[in-house]
This record gives sequence, C-alpha cells and structure tokens, in this order.
Amino acid sequence: MLAALSDGPCRLTNYLRGEDCLGTLRVLRQLGVVIEEEAGGVFTVHGRAGRFSTPSGDLDCGNSGTTMRLMSGLLAAQPFRSRLTGDPSLSRRPMKRVMEPLGLMGAKLSTEGEGDRPPLVIDGSADLQGIEYRLPVASAQVKSCVLLAGLLAHGETSVVQPVATRDHTERMLESFGVPLGRAGNRISVQGGKLPRARDFVVPGDISSAAFWLVAASAHPASKLTLREVGLNPTRTGIIAVLRRMGANIGEAVSNESGEPIGTIEVSGALLQGTTIGGDEIPNVIDEIPVLAVAGALASGTTVIRDAAELRVKESDRLAVVAQHLLAMGADVTENPDGLVIRGGRPLHGARLNSHGDHRIAMAFAIAGLFADGETVIEDTACVETSYPGFAAQLRQLFDENG
Repeated sequence: MLAALSDGPCRLTNYLRGEDCLGTLRVLRQLGVVIEEEAGGVFTVHGRAGRFSTPSGDLDCGNSGTTMRLMSGLLAAQPFRSRLTGDPSLSRRPMKRVMEPLGLMGAKLSTEGEGDRPPLVIDGSADLQGIEYRLPVASAQVKSCVLLAGLLAHGETSVVQPVATRDHTERMLESFGVPLGRAGNRISVQGGKLPRARDFVVPGDISSAAFWLVAASAHPASKLTLREVGLNPTRTGIIAVLRRMGANIGEAVSNESGEPIGTIEVSGALLQGTTIGGDEIPNVIDEIPVLAVAGALASGTTVIRDAAELRVKESDRLAVVAQHLLAMGADVTENPDGLVIRGGRPLHGARLNSHGDHRIAMAFAIAGLFADGETVIEDTACVETSYPGFAAQLRQLFDENG
C-alpha cells in the first residue's frame, strides 16, 4: 500500500504469496496500480503519488480484514465511490471501528451487511481533514487506517492509543521517508507527506513462525532454528510468553532495514502454565490460539484474559479453541474475555473443523502432533490465507521426526 502511494517504482522482495497479500495486490491493480511480478516472490509496484483510478467494480478483499480496513483509509481520500466486499468470514467482521474516524475526517461510509458488517461503501473526499483520534480499544488496524488517511488529508492527523500496538506501519512510514511525530502513545503525520519510492525486503512473519515455536518449545528433546524472521519488538510477545513457560529461546538481530530481521533458536522444555493478559494482549493477539495449545501441553494452569477481541476474528477464536481443546481431552473453561486451561492432561486425536480460520487450522495441526491417535483438521483451504507452505513443512517435520 505504501509503495502504491509512493512517487515511483518500489521493488518488494520476499513478498508472501498468501491469499491475503495477493488480495491486496488485486485490489490495488483494480485501482490502476501497475504491479509486475518476478520469480521468487519479487514484485515491483509503480506508485501513483497518492491518487488512484476509479474502480470499474467491487474491490474484493477476500478473507483479509487488514486489506479492507487499511484500504478504507486510502480510499476515504479518493474523489470517487468504492465498494469493498469480502468472503463470508470477512462479511461478519465489524467495520464501525474504521467508519467512525474516517467519517470525522470528512468521508462518507456505510455498510450493506447486518449492523456494521461489509460490504463497505466509501464515498471518498479529496478534502479530507486531519483529526486527533483516540482509539476506544487498542487496534493496529484502526491506527494504520487513520494514519494512511492522514497522509492524504489536510493538516495534521494524530492517533492516540490506549496501549502500544504493533508498529509496522510507523516503521514502514519512516522507512519510506515519511516524518512521524511520536509522544508516548500519540503518533502524528502531516498531510501531503507521501512515501518516497524505495526497495524493501519483507521479513519472515513471526505469527507464522509461532506454530513451530510452540511445537519445538513443548517437546523437551527438540532443537529448532528459524532464520530471517521479523523481530519487531511489538510482535515478539510470543517469545516472552514461551520463555515464562520455561522454553529456552534465543534471538539475534542480523539485519535492520525498517524492520529488524534475525534468527530464533529454540530448545524444548517441560512447559509450565502462565497468565497472558493486559497490555501484553495486543502483542500476541494472533498467537493466542497456538499459545492456548501450549497451555494444554504445559503443567499447571494457563490463564488468558482481556482477549475478547478474539471473538470477532475469522471465527470466534475463544469459543472454537475451547471447543477443540475439550474435544482433544484438555481441561478448559471459556470466559467472556479469555480461557482458563488446566494443562497436563494427555491429548487424544479428534476430527476438528477449522471454521474457515487459518490460525485455528494451524494451531490444532500442532496440537495433533502431541495427541495420541489421528487428528483430522477439516476445511484447511483457509491456511492459504497466510501460510501457503504450511502443510508441506508440517509433513517434512513429521517425516523427519516420526
């Protein structure tokens, strides 16, 4: 998105060919952005200096809430109407959280689904005005949406977070030459300061690495090295949690170009339960399903709280995680904002539905490695959303380690 906003061609290396990322490219192409692909996940995006073409039809965001919410920030400042659609899962996700601040800036947004659910219709304005917006709940997606809109608005736009959230957008903006104001949890941009074209190497995603981190951490005899993984401090909460649970994990940054990239080394251990909650939750929100699996494999009790946001992801992740762990023999209590997992019970295989949620499918594939008997995960096409190579790597791990 920043490359598309920029003033020239940007070469992006190691771009993930997952459905969410490819969906973003598809939407940008519909908006007139020229994108060329080379072998090996290399794309060249030709920036349009902040102005896009009127799309001829709906903008299909697939399963990607990130695409829909962040693109709404860019489209709010375009002088045309856009209609953003998604698959059945995305069509159940709330959009009021971005509609409110963008409306305050001068755009007109409405939804055609039940309540504030997509399709999302945006009547953009070339006269968008900067605002100061206090996030009601911590959300990196809403923060990013407002900051992207602020680049194309008049005056200053500021976002005030209740707690710090992942800061990829801020790092990327600065990497692309956009000056940022920072004061505590307040982040500001000046309208008209568009990204300057540059090349960028995309680090490996620690949310995808999380499944292997848990698998290795929970197996006392294991040793694992993960290379070229993003080590952004606002995303490495899973490492801190697993260390608290007793895992031996080392990390070393080897390169930093906007985002720190490095190596993670894991030695397995007998895990102990822990508590995950409070300000830590935004840092581990995507990893909680697999951390719940770690809790079931650990001794003692793992408490997850302050995580009600998980109920409006691709599935109700709290409910589904609780149901699936119970089906595998774990001792779990579901609370309104989290889970209590009394670990240490032997797991047994089960037939589980992913509910179209990629993180559920992958988390319980990891649980299946530790279960007695066969575990079958149904409806796994959703894994292509974020990790198209997951099944092959899982098979390789199983073949090598029995």
